[in-house]
Amino acid sequence: MISISLCMIVKDEEKVLARCLDSVKDAVDEIIIVDTGSRDGTKEVAGGYTGYIYDFPWQDDFSAARNEAFSKASMEYCMWLDADDVLPGGSAEKLLQLKAELPTDTDMVMMPYEMIFDEKGNPGFSYYRERLVRNNGRYLFQGRVHEAIPISGKVLYREIPVHHRKEEEKDSKRNLKIYQSMEKAGEPFDSRALYYYGKELLVHGQYEKSIRILKKFLQQKEGWVENQIDGTRQLAWCYEQIGEKRKTLQALLKGLEYDVPRAETCCALGRYFAHERKYSQAVYWYQQAFQAPKNARSGAFIQEECYGFLPAISLCVCYDRMGQFELAQHYNELAGQYQPQSPWYLKNKEYFSQMRQKK
Repeated sequence: MISISLCMIVKDEEKVLARCLDSVKDAVDEIIIVDTGSRDGTKEVAGGYTGYIYDFPWQDDFSAARNEAFSKASMEYCMWLDADDVLPGGSAEKLLQLKAELPTDTDMVMMPYEMIFDEKGNPGFSYYRERLVRNNGRYLFQGRVHEAIPISGKVLYREIPVHHRKEEEKDSKRNLKIYQSMEKAGEPFDSRALYYYGKELLVHGQYEKSIRILKKFLQQKEGWVENQIDGTRQLAWCYEQIGEKRKTLQALLKGLEYDVPRAETCCALGRYFAHERKYSQAVYWYQQAFQAPKNARSGAFIQEECYGFLPAISLCVCYDRMGQFELAQHYNELAGQYQPQSPWYLKNKEYFSQMRQKK
């Protein structure tokens, strides 16, 4: 059986740290806590679970902090979690089973990272992360923000989900500030940093600059294809926000250059044409969303509703606008199969019921 060091970086996490550690403590052999400047009771909470608590001055560099935590690990493998992560029911047991069964030549284990949950606990957004890595000094985080460990060696995928359940946003501009300081200092941006910088600018409403950064990213040949595809959608959103309709469409169509369209792109195209009241074209793209391949292990950010509920509820609206009420009702019922408690589905259901009563 392999041994695991859980390695965490924390700052002012007294409200959620115990929840995280309670969910994982029985499945790991060592807990390493690196505190980057807490002013609350975070270290006191951590002390109830481990004696391995270290201070590390914050340097506006997530990789530096995470790699510091890895450097303190003494077990065969390192596992990382954020304080607002939690192993849901069953994941700890699966992790224990993995420890017993993991081939000894494994270098990295990818696990689903799930977030933004509906009322039934189903994730709205998911992707795979490098969650467990061999502790040999070769597998380290890179990037000051949105840090990641480059995938290499013998990699296994296991269905052991980790839930990200953020309780509050402490500093929504933290990542943006780091990128801005890098830019001011003249630090080089690789393609991945450009992609995430563009997204941070978008989130904070700086659409013009986000456009410039995302276009620069898309010009980089070494960019990862899934980021490139997503980057075209982010670029389209920026153009939409500043009223550039033609460029919005051009950005979405550029996404087709990289690979067959993902359902997220199909839905974005459907939405564009629906807003233009070109419902036949919108229907085409929403129908394509049902046919789009979903490769959860690609590492792409998967918007789950784009592979079922969203195209169904959107087709309901489009067919209603086209006067094809039977098809509209059909797709509303299909949407209800994906999300039976959706207020849009329930409101549409009432609408169609009233229509039948008037006949």
